[in-house]
This record gives sequence, C-alpha cells and structure tokens, in this order.
Amino acid sequence: MTRVAIPPWNSIGVIPPVSATSPTGAERSPYEVSLSELVLRFGTTPVRRQILDGFLRYRGRLHSAGLTRGFQWLDGSFLENIELIESRSPNDLDVVTFFSLAPGDTQLAAESRAPDAFPRNSPDRAVFKATFFVDPYLVNLGATSVRLVQSSTYWYSLWSHRRDASWKGYLQVDLDPTEDAGATIHLSTSSSLGATP
Repeated sequence: MTRVAIPPWNSIGVIPPVSATSPTGAERSPYEVSLSELVLRFGTTPVRRQILDGFLRYRGRLHSAGLTRGFQWLDGSFLENIELIESRSPNDLDVVTFFSLAPGDTQLAAESRAPDAFPRNSPDRAVFKATFFVDPYLVNLGATSVRLVQSSTYWYSLWSHRRDASWKGYLQVDLDPTEDAGATIHLSTSSSLGATP
C-alpha cells in the first residue's frame, strides 16, 4: 500500500471510504498515512491533542513490549468532524494493532514486558482509556490465515460505517517507532501554537 494524503471530510463530516473520482481504484480506506500527518491534521483542539498524546504514549508502551512490526487501524469519532456532527469533542481514538512478534518471542513475554499496554477486563480497560485515551484491540499477525481473515473482515465491516449506517473511511499507520519522535514534536508544536480547527 502507498501512503496518501488524508482525504478531507465529506459533506456528512466523515473521511470518504473511497475516492470520489475513482470509486473502484486502489485509493481507499484504510488510507495509509504518516503519524506526523495524523497529528497535523487532527491535533486541532486541546482535547484532540490530549487524545493524540495518549495514543503516542500507548504506542511507546507497545514498543516497550517489543511490538514494533505491523500496523494500526485508527477509527472512531476522533476521525470525524464530530464537533460539527454531534456538537461535542471526541472521547478517545479507536485502535486495532495488527502486530508481528520477533522470531522466538511470544505474546505472553511481550505482555510481561509492558502489562499496562494489554488491558484484559472492563475495569482495566476503563483505567487504560482514562490514561491513554485509546480504545485498544490487538490482532496477532501470526494467527492462522482463517483467524486473520475473520479479524480483518470483522474490523473492516464494523469500522466502515457509522452507527447511523453512513459509509465512512478510516486510517492506517505503521507500527514501526521511526516516526514517533517527529510526530511528538509536531504535537508539542501545535500545542504551543494553539492550533484550532
């Protein structure tokens, strides 16, 4: 997949699921984008910057656990013009992390290195969301092909529509930590400049 610019919100305030000029083309959701582009595009209010800060800290915890290979799908009201659609700020960022373990590593070992990055039950998830402003899910790319197809189909079908059945797009970022420092700098710069929508 080739990185693209994040498409502007459409008339209903969501990222379009496909290109309007080429609806059967390869440029479609999930759009692969850089972390810096994510921060620059969506770090427009104090609430949004707080959520992005939590997301970058969450990525740091995943990296501490040894999860550096894979990608993340990002979705939820954070990617929508929710301030206009529902007259509110987003609460968090929905994230599915598709990861590959290093040879010889296990998910149990990864979890032991950063247990706070792997919430297991409702109370843990509530604390996690209050700390990182992320609703996290994980998919091990080492799973069986049947399981991977099932997981991908589930998340695609769930995230390609709003609750009112409006079709929408979402984003993909690489799990590699290479871009995190630059995205953090962009976030702190946008915060000091008082970016607005």
